[in-house]
Amino acid sequence: MFSEMFLKLWDNGLIQKGVWETVYMTVLASALSYCIGLPLGVILNITDKEGINPVYWLNRALGLIVNFFRSIPFIILMVAMLPVAKLIVGVSLGNKAMIVMLVIAASPYVARMVESSLKEVDAGVVEAAQSMGADNFQIIWKVLLPEARPSLITGAVISMVTILSYSAMSATIGGTGLGQIAISYGHQRFNPDVTWCCVFLTVIIVQVIQEAGNRIVRKTDKRYRG
Repeated sequence: MFSEMFLKLWDNGLIQKGVWETVYMTVLASALSYCIGLPLGVILNITDKEGINPVYWLNRALGLIVNFFRSIPFIILMVAMLPVAKLIVGVSLGNKAMIVMLVIAASPYVARMVESSLKEVDAGVVEAAQSMGADNFQIIWKVLLPEARPSLITGAVISMVTILSYSAMSATIGGTGLGQIAISYGHQRFNPDVTWCCVFLTVIIVQVIQEAGNRIVRKTDKRYRG
């Protein structure tokens, strides 16, 4: 049977609100992370020694920055970025601040995912475009990104699930959503049914993201077309 605390949270709409806040933070942080990570990933790919426009120093510098932020555990990065969040959005607690931290943590991860996806594009396709006189921008826009689309979408799904897990951890320093409910009303008040409800709802969100991503991949991947 559900505890009195769970029933109270449900009747007050706090669990439903937690689901909405979790989805909101995940989607918005994912979109902003791709606004930063996608261009970074493209630059990392094209400036690589095997890219279409090798620039060693730029590739090396961006690679070091990306690796630096990727190597920091998210819980530590959150604490370190509190002043940055306050500088950008004016507060260091709440969803606004957490979204800033999620973007800072996820953008380097997204950049590497994008770089890896672009490297899967057949070099012969790029060479064919170059032989027809396509410039670098045309190769990026009309060859690399379209050819890598299924892999990019798969990477986006993985990134969103990662950001979702980050959003749950953000509850430890003032974030909201299902993570905050699980910690404050479940763990700290000894109500395991509240905690497991948050776990179950998080799993459902992940499954929805995964299924939506799989369907989009099937529609965009030429291998699935009859």
